[in-house]
Amino acid sequence: MKKIFVTIIVLAGLGFLGWQIYQKASDSRKGFEHERRKISVAVEVVPVKKASIREVASFTGSLYPIAEFILAPKIAGRLEKILVNIGDKVKGGELVAVLDDNEYRQQVSQAKAELDVARANLQERENALKNVKREYERTIALRKKKIASESKLDAAESEFKTQQAKLKVAIAQIAQKEAALKIAKVRLSYARIQVPENHITGYRVVGERFVDEGAMLAPSTPIVSILDIEKLIAVIHVIELDYPRIQHGLEAIISTDAFPGHTFTGNVIRIAPFLKEKSREARVEVEIPNVQKLLKPGMFVRVQIQFDEHKNTTVVPAAALVKRNNIQGIFLIDIQEQKARFVPVTVGIVNGVQAEVLNPTIAGSVVTLGHHMLEDGASIILPGEKPDVKQDKPPAGKGNS
Repeated sequence: MKKIFVTIIVLAGLGFLGWQIYQKASDSRKGFEHERRKISVAVEVVPVKKASIREVASFTGSLYPIAEFILAPKIAGRLEKILVNIGDKVKGGELVAVLDDNEYRQQVSQAKAELDVARANLQERENALKNVKREYERTIALRKKKIASESKLDAAESEFKTQQAKLKVAIAQIAQKEAALKIAKVRLSYARIQVPENHITGYRVVGERFVDEGAMLAPSTPIVSILDIEKLIAVIHVIELDYPRIQHGLEAIISTDAFPGHTFTGNVIRIAPFLKEKSREARVEVEIPNVQKLLKPGMFVRVQIQFDEHKNTTVVPAAALVKRNNIQGIFLIDIQEQKARFVPVTVGIVNGVQAEVLNPTIAGSVVTLGHHMLEDGASIILPGEKPDVKQDKPPAGKGNS
């Protein structure tokens, strides 16, 4: 029992001692905070102003031609001539390459000869039909006079119908041979490789050349690539956070290392309807007019897209935003008292340089440098002012020893 009583006394003593230490530490901290507030902090300030602020997102991507295709032969043959090289401008219908076409010319000649034979055969059948028809009509007249027999009439009728059928065959052969001639001419035309003609009027150039004259080509062997660079497409990939804000027609500002200080404008024309599962990004295409032909496919570009803009709104430097006790705010300057007041704020657009203050309504100047040492009500030293170097006098009776 005595031991328990002693233990209780010891614990009580330790508790009282701990409380005394806590009180002294707390008083010391409060004194430190009080002394800290008395110390003037040198700061830099910027006036609050009314201005326009834009919310802009930055992306990176690559340039692609508005159209790109490969010219290749539809038939096999030796490449006799190639008339263009990389960088050459071409237009629709322009001849690019020629294959050795002797074999295909012979096929055309053969098809023409077979057509001539078919036409001669048709003429022969027409003449034969005329003769048989006259004989048939004469036999009918004789039969009416009871001069020709019934069997002779039947034979004449049969021969007439036979010649009619042969004439139809001859006509069909003409159509067949004409089709064969057309096919031969088409195959002959395939020996001349041309830029396709269509309604698109762009600026087409030869991008790559894959073969040289004299090469033996199989069907579909690439000869040259053709690029349309009248307009270019900047392909960027947008993360899930920005994806809902991308809209068709949004203006984009494009820059590239090839032309520092020069910017180009474009517009969003296509937005992928899904995000890739691995990257959580969506493909977005921006069309860029390339009037001066400065931009080239394959260039690395930086793309800025403006999502929003607020005009004549209250803005402060983004560097003025601070947090105290997890509350975002700014330090407003009280010029007369030379103090900084912490004001919690609600921000709107923050673009990395400026921040929009939605509320409360503020005016004056805000601290942009040195606020990491400030607390609400702290004394400050403005640029151009000299710090107060006066020291507090020691209390009476407690001079330096």
